[in-house]
Amino acid sequence: QVQLVESGGGLVQSGGSLRLSCAVSGIIFSGATVGWYRQAPGKQRELVAQITGGGSNTNYADSVKGRFTISRDTVKKMVYLQMNSLKAEDTAVYYCRLGHAFWGQGTQVTVSS
Repeated sequence: QVQLVESGGGLVQSGGSLRLSCAVSGIIFSGATVGWYRQAPGKQRELVAQITGGGSNTNYADSVKGRFTISRDTVKKMVYLQMNSLKAEDTAVYYCRLGHAFWGQGTQVTVSS
């Protein structure tokens, strides 16, 4: 059974940092592209950052470039999202996605202004 479990969300002040983690189990992880998405209230879910199977290629939404960094540890089967200089508009539920089919349950990030 494939499972993706996010953690690391919480309440932080504007300008602060958080590090999200996504633990992957039940599937071969090494070759899969993994992405972090977010969904704010009343808005569509959007791609925040993505990293390819080998970890050599990443891409980011324009709104988070220079502030967020995605990384992966293939041995531990973990994916991380380091979020710095957080803004109120980063407030959302953040989801981890593996390939096209598998999603985690999400973790809430709230940034107070």
